[in-house]
Amino acid sequence: MKYTLSDNTWDDKEYEALQSVIESGFFSMGEKVKEFESFFAKKFNTKYAVMSNSGSSANLLAIAALVYSKRLKEGDEVIVPAVSWSTTYFPLAQHKLKLKFVDIDRRTLNIDVESLKKAISKQTKAIFAVNLLGNPNEFDKLLELCHENNLILIEDNCESMGASYNGRQLGTYGLMGTFSTFYSHHICTMEGGVTVTDDEDLYHFMLSIRSHGWTRHLPKESNIYEKKEDEFYESFNFIMPGYNLRPLEMEGVLGIEQLKKLDSIIAQRRKNADYFKNKIEGLKGYCTQAEVGSSSWFGFAILLTDKNIGKREELLKVLTHKGIDVRPIVAGNFTRNKAIEFLDYEIFGSLENADYIHNQGFFVGNHSKPNYDKVDLLIEILERFNGS
Repeated sequence: MKYTLSDNTWDDKEYEALQSVIESGFFSMGEKVKEFESFFAKKFNTKYAVMSNSGSSANLLAIAALVYSKRLKEGDEVIVPAVSWSTTYFPLAQHKLKLKFVDIDRRTLNIDVESLKKAISKQTKAIFAVNLLGNPNEFDKLLELCHENNLILIEDNCESMGASYNGRQLGTYGLMGTFSTFYSHHICTMEGGVTVTDDEDLYHFMLSIRSHGWTRHLPKESNIYEKKEDEFYESFNFIMPGYNLRPLEMEGVLGIEQLKKLDSIIAQRRKNADYFKNKIEGLKGYCTQAEVGSSSWFGFAILLTDKNIGKREELLKVLTHKGIDVRPIVAGNFTRNKAIEFLDYEIFGSLENADYIHNQGFFVGNHSKPNYDKVDLLIEILERFNGS
């Protein structure tokens, strides 16, 4: 038996959608991407959605839009959790913002709210919250802190599509929120990402930034730029330093079909998670992520405790040998990576919990279909390891 990190969520509908694009002969970003964006915005109850070529690009779009709209400026401090994927952090550095790393909560794996409170300074202008492995942050507390300190809240929701907190979809709590549709995520468009917002000006900034910084894709009525009545001029007119982050029509049609399946995918992931939690809660030497709100369970985090502390390398060899894919809990304590040398950053206080999961944690996959037999195999190996 092979226990992979993720499973295939496609069926004939996706291949038929791909074939329709092939037959159309139009492959670059067009009407199908627009249709997916409209569907996505409606699904998540947000005004605007902008598709890009990856979740990483979705983060880059969000940060660039905040900087070019002057909501953030060079040197502003942005608080981030010490555990996340690299492209939570890199767009901040690329736009000359200062990162302040704060420890996580060992149980939820999200940013520790008490440490966050203490970390806020006069230089702090934003919090970039990350919903890790499908798990919501405590957004009532985060929103209160942002209101009290006049801070912008941004959400990296790339691992948590379909999760909710107090009945509200994650990715929509912040001024901007980001999603990923890469293969191993909740829905798959091959490569792809989405940035959402209710702010029209930020939406227009993203439309320009996504396509080189040009004006071609801006509506005629826009607060950020007054277009001339000259299509020839506006076809190659650049108003800001943009990128080419555009998705393909194939990714757009895949997104349309995949989004139709999202509710059933999330429902099954939650059933798998209930089965996993019931199994692992009785095992000594291990614990898992504590759910906040309603997680969409990207994967199953496992932390070594008690007598198993310090035995991760040995255990990972056993799991890999038995056909179970394992990964670090995202990037562990990111400040332990050499790339940190290129960032303008500060570490606030101790990153004790981030270090703990860096050394004692890993995660296995969750699937869109029942994977109880695979969880049984995992639990059996963990039990045997306890007795070895």
